[in-house]
Amino acid sequence: MMIQKAIKRHGSYPTKKEVWNRLPRRMQYQTFNRVLDYLESSGKILLDKDGSIVWTFPDNEKLERLLKSSPKAPIRRPV
Repeated sequence: MMIQKAIKRHGSYPTKKEVWNRLPRRMQYQTFNRVLDYLESSGKILLDKDGSIVWTFPDNEKLERLLKSSPKAPIRRPV
């Protein structure tokens, strides 16, 4: 949660080292990398080729209400 909050609050970071340095507490670097892998696989962040990290998860309350109230599109299967 600590890493997620740091990235979410800032929006983006140029490098993993900058995120690492801005964390309020230290943790093992291996744990830090595993958390970043999890956040990337869950679609909450993007790791760019140049190493920058960007928060991408839509967690706006208004957006969540709109998504919940929107009608579901029917699934179209190829014939």
